[in-house]
Amino acid sequence: MNRFKLLIILPAALGAAALSGPPAAADMASSAVLAHTCFSCHGPGGRSAGAMPSIDGKPAKLIELNLKDFRDGKRESTVMQRIAKGFTDVEIKAISEYLAKTAK
Repeated sequence: MNRFKLLIILPAALGAAALSGPPAAADMASSAVLAHTCFSCHGPGGRSAGAMPSIDGKPAKLIELNLKDFRDGKRESTVMQRIAKGFTDVEIKAISEYLAKTAK
């Protein structure tokens, strides 16, 4: 194979491999970044010490349902509706699963 073909094929192959799916560690890191934004209001690990509801120990499905309800306007909140509107279904699921596994 000549160098020209190699210079064309190699980057294309590497790009396709990169787009085929991120490793699980990257998914978990992304979920952690998204979920840790919750802790600024809901307290460290999701355990609130104030008026904000605690989210620690909640099942993933409940967190997911609540976030979607906020996002879709089915549940009212001054802040949560604005925050949840920025998340896709995939991101909400990732946040919910991460919080259910780690927030205790």
